[in-house]
Amino acid sequence: MHLLSARPGGFAEDEGIVTRLEQSPADMVVLSSADTTLALLANAYAQLLAQDAQFPSLRLANLLYLRQNASLDLYLDEVLQHARLIVVDHLGSESTWPYGIGQISALARQRGLALAMFSGDLQQDPALLARSTLPAATCQQLWQYLRFGGAANAAGFLRAAAHAGLGHGQAAPPPRPLPQLAIHLPAELGPAHAVAGIDDWQRHWRSGAPVVALLFYRAHLLAGNTRPFDALALALLEQGLNPLALALDSLKDPLCLQALRSLCQQHQVQLVLNTTAFAALNPGQAGAAQPAGEADAFTPLAGDAPVLQVLISGSNREDWQGDGQGLRPRDIAMQIVLPELDGRIIGRPISFKGLLRRCALTQTDVVGYQPEPERIAFTAELAARWCRLRQLPAAEKNIALVLANYPGSEGRIGSGIGLDTPASVLAILDALRAQGHALGASEQLPRDGAQLMQLLLQGIANDPAQWPQRPALQSYALADYRQRLARLPAGMAAAIDARWGPPEADPMLRQGRFMIAGLRLGRVFIGIQPARAHLPAQPGATMQDWAGYHDAELVPPHHYLAFYFWLRDVFAIDAVVHVGTHGNLEWLPGKSLALGAHCWPDAILGPLPHLYPFIVNNPGEGAQAKRRSQAVLIGHLTPPLTQAGSHGPMQALEQLIDEYYDALLVDARRAKALRQQILQTVRQQQLAEELDLGQALAAGQDDAVLERIDAYLCELKETQIRDGLHTFGHSPQGAQRSELLLALLRQGTPEQPSLPQALAADLQLLQHPAQAAAQPLPPEPAHWPSTAAWHGPRPALLQAQS
Repeated sequence: MHLLSARPGGFAEDEGIVTRLEQSPADMVVLSSADTTLALLANAYAQLLAQDAQFPSLRLANLLYLRQNASLDLYLDEVLQHARLIVVDHLGSESTWPYGIGQISALARQRGLALAMFSGDLQQDPALLARSTLPAATCQQLWQYLRFGGAANAAGFLRAAAHAGLGHGQAAPPPRPLPQLAIHLPAELGPAHAVAGIDDWQRHWRSGAPVVALLFYRAHLLAGNTRPFDALALALLEQGLNPLALALDSLKDPLCLQALRSLCQQHQVQLVLNTTAFAALNPGQAGAAQPAGEADAFTPLAGDAPVLQVLISGSNREDWQGDGQGLRPRDIAMQIVLPELDGRIIGRPISFKGLLRRCALTQTDVVGYQPEPERIAFTAELAARWCRLRQLPAAEKNIALVLANYPGSEGRIGSGIGLDTPASVLAILDALRAQGHALGASEQLPRDGAQLMQLLLQGIANDPAQWPQRPALQSYALADYRQRLARLPAGMAAAIDARWGPPEADPMLRQGRFMIAGLRLGRVFIGIQPARAHLPAQPGATMQDWAGYHDAELVPPHHYLAFYFWLRDVFAIDAVVHVGTHGNLEWLPGKSLALGAHCWPDAILGPLPHLYPFIVNNPGEGAQAKRRSQAVLIGHLTPPLTQAGSHGPMQALEQLIDEYYDALLVDARRAKALRQQILQTVRQQQLAEELDLGQALAAGQDDAVLERIDAYLCELKETQIRDGLHTFGHSPQGAQRSELLLALLRQGTPEQPSLPQALAADLQLLQHPAQAAAQPLPPEPAHWPSTAAWHGPRPALLQAQS
């Protein structure tokens, strides 16, 4: 067990570390996880104390320091048990901090303390209110003061708390709502009046430049905590963009969202940089019908403008630098996982917490968000590139289509899971040509996937054995590469040299130039993604030779960087498309998310728009690309699905079983003969061993054997299998379409029954007495065992179909 003093933004996740806040007791204690709230209260308290020297003493603390049980126990002993009033402004439900809620509530009741406990967001939590000892109406009023925000409401909160909880002074004025949306102008741009307007921004805008909305919480503006957003707005101006900084209450508030959309539409916003947390769409709303009169949950923020989720780290810079994860679990949930539900592009952290000053009156560190200049520059350039991509005529755009190649053999080029990658590339080329992209002479375009692969293999690929025999259709000068390499953050070039040697030793260097694998078609380049390692050139190499391919610490060789540097500097791409699941860029060393300049995906790809057709049923690996390479995933269907069906001896056995059950009712002698024939087939096909039915056969339990064989054959023929590969942008047609839809409808959930389950419920199969007596089934069809035998008569409706 280690005892540490609290550091701004240095919240300990380790249960073995106890944090001590180093505070003395006071009359009132306010706990909140919002540093902006604590900063406002610290300022308001200083002003109140100047007006009323007898105002009760106050301690402010960030409750994130108290998440560990031992940390809370220490604070209970040193501070809370001596207080007369405790206010807990808790972001989350009781289940997210059960120990803290329970202990503070018990302490208040044991000692007769005034306690106000409420939610830290815009939705009140009745369960937290019930933990309070103050009246619910009083807690509701205190909650409103903090949610409305601002200096006046902060002072009103303290006065109301002191009056209601301690009997000090007079009742405070009621909470006063503030505008939900406000335009903010950085002080560096010199607003002429206190409240900025759109005219103040327009004086700094360039004619015809794209407008970029920058969203941040109104609480930051009210607390004077705008340095990161000011720095980002100024960086956007330097990139030639027209920023519009907007402080808002919450994207989950319908009125606030409506005002934002109206403003974005009025000024034709081309891109949104959002720093607010959570999702505008509630997870439970996904796929659900919207009640009448409510806005569509999927309505975008600003028309078709992309939304870039910019990260505001809740930890300090030192912790981020040493943390391989990149963000704390709380920040991951609020700033990445939930915003992903809205389809936002995951960006980079532009700010970290830092100490502004120590407030001696409340014995708390007033914390502010400190801008991170390098990450702000990255974000501003990424915004500029997305805007350029939107405004540039199609015929002037340079696009790279990059094909994965694992494990590196030429037969595995374009090895996307479930995807016919060559055919998909052709489909993408057709779509690009239809939109006016320059693809060169039409006679040079490949006719089909086979010809595309032939054209690619006219030049070098990733197979070292073929390099001496093939030309490089494009190359990157060693001198240019060295200049680019020198611009990487300190230590990265040395790391490559330490693992792979100097650039001159790279096997893909030929006559002073790096060979670049791929094919140019006008302004579109189809490239073969390099391997993460020098690949074995000897024939018969085994997979053990590729042991480093997925090594999380393995830095890429020089030719890997040369490939992407050539794309960025020579071919000058405006966007990169990695085609198919999945490549290796997003698996390079570095932080898991909230990447820094020293992370290899950032250093290699840079602030480029990144699109990624990715199979829809693999969200886990897709998240890597979204979070580590700012990828926009374009989900594509799985291959068409169909049922395996019955074939050969299994089909013959199924027919025998069908004849047997029909004969049972009309011809007992024939049924007996069929039974023996079925059991003989089971032995011949060795199904008894496969299904562990040997003992049942030996014991003469023929009925049990027949039921198990019948269920097995049903499972076997209904097993879903792939029926070919998917072509990107093409929906299956004909029989494949019908089979795929049926396969999807066969999959049920507890909330949404499958088609067979719905039919069974409609036919009231569960209620049949014969079935209930023979084998009772669970009430929910989703829980029915797939091998359950039916013991009643066949429903007439089904009988008519067979």
